[in-house]
Amino acid sequence: MSDCITTFFEAWQIEEAEPRLAKLYSSVTEAIQYDDPRTPETVNGIAAINSYLGMFSENAPGWSAKVIKTDTVAGVTRVTVAFGGVGPDGSEQVQLGQYFVEHDGDLISRMVGFVGTGE
Repeated sequence: MSDCITTFFEAWQIEEAEPRLAKLYSSVTEAIQYDDPRTPETVNGIAAINSYLGMFSENAPGWSAKVIKTDTVAGVTRVTVAFGGVGPDGSEQVQLGQYFVEHDGDLISRMVGFVGTGE
């Protein structure tokens, strides 16, 4: 299950829409639902997710999103992701986020993200 999650987060650093879309098609369902603190409402569907990730790569050029830990309980996967890159002051920065992921088969069907790890 974590392969689709890793693939999804690899898409975050792809600046071009078409290759990013290909990553998304191999990691999420058509009806994907996505929420995080930066989305005022649920992002629905692959096209909308592709646009959202395009905004990330535009606003944080060169930043990556790497899965650093996963565990699964009762069909829900908890994922810790390190977002990293050069900050406005020129130094390397890392911000952690935590996501809760539901699957439909081998693809992500719903994802809810939080800033930090709840510590």
